Amino acid sequence: MGMAYVTTASGHRKRKFVYGKTWDEAHEKLVELHAMEHSGVPIPDTNATVKEYFTYWLAEEVKPNRRPKTYQGYESVVRTHLVPGLGKKKIRTLRAQEARAWINRVRAECQCCKHEWDAQRKTPECCAAGQCCQSTLSPRMVQFIHAVLRNGLQHAVREELISRNVAKLVQVTTPSYGTGQGLSASMAKLVLKELRDHRMYALYVLAMTLGMRRGELLGLHWAAVDLDKGTLTVATNLQRVGGELRIVLPKTKTSQRTLPLPPLALAALREHQERQAQERVAAGMEWREHDLVFPSRIGTPYEPDNLRRSWGPVRRKYGLTHRFHDLRHTCVTLLLDLGVPPHVVMQIAGHSDLEVTMGVYAHASLDEKRRALERLDEALS
Repeated sequence: MGMAYVTTASGHRKRKFVYGKTWDEAHEKLVELHAMEHSGVPIPDTNATVKEYFTYWLAEEVKPNRRPKTYQGYESVVRTHLVPGLGKKKIRTLRAQEARAWINRVRAECQCCKHEWDAQRKTPECCAAGQCCQSTLSPRMVQFIHAVLRNGLQHAVREELISRNVAKLVQVTTPSYGTGQGLSASMAKLVLKELRDHRMYALYVLAMTLGMRRGELLGLHWAAVDLDKGTLTVATNLQRVGGELRIVLPKTKTSQRTLPLPPLALAALREHQERQAQERVAAGMEWREHDLVFPSRIGTPYEPDNLRRSWGPVRRKYGLTHRFHDLRHTCVTLLLDLGVPPHVVMQIAGHSDLEVTMGVYAHASLDEKRRALERLDEALS
């Protein structure tokens, strides 16, 4: 055993003990303790458990400073995964091996019975249904759970409650993302023609011409649209948080952007404004004004799932496998195919990084590859 008086993170000088199985091991820890004291690094002295600390972190750091949807996701991970798995551990003594073993358990855990799946035991006693569903978490969800642990412990490092973030020593598999498959130009024109008389026709036009996200479209206000100047500002987003629809800030700072309206979109918005005025009159006293460009028939925020349902008939008619979000991909890929510089496409779509524009959304079709190789063949022939 070794002992030294040191300055703790709370600002007080306290007697700190170190232990080892041998004299040399204890001496090495004591030397390290003295080195931290001499370099002015405060010694962590908290006895908070993972449960206690992450409850404090959610309430004092995440909830006031992050978007509601972010808090909702973090709170869910802490409640359903972190607390049951590591809640009783002290954050000061949490080791990388313990965090790694917990992540591995989470990755292999069956989602119906919350016990690690054993291929040799197809009907574990813990499964209420009598048969294990073998449904494990996706790599993306495992990555997100690890990120919550890492972010929370990093905040504890900044508050000098712990000396290092052990979650950074644990590696998780990075999920692979498929390239966004948008519609071809001819199919996009056909889809817009099919939706010409739909009450949300203007919304589909904006999705294809400006690459706006679903939440950005449904959260768009008339105050952000200037039909005289032909501009549109993306500044709000509609999200479902805690079971209710709420207007929040866009996904990132780069998502807030002002865009010029192409003639097709400008004409569609003018028609939509007239149609909405007729709906307002028809609704009468039932109309609830929220200044939304794309509200329900009585002016309230439009249910996002209803937008997905309105896209369904068009998909079935033309045998498409594309989601509504792929209309955003359509805008990005068509712009790139037309030779628009990637940094301009990035600003139009509101991507946070050029790598997202080129890596996730952009893809080259077989015809484009053939034309490129034909040009190379001509140069070498």
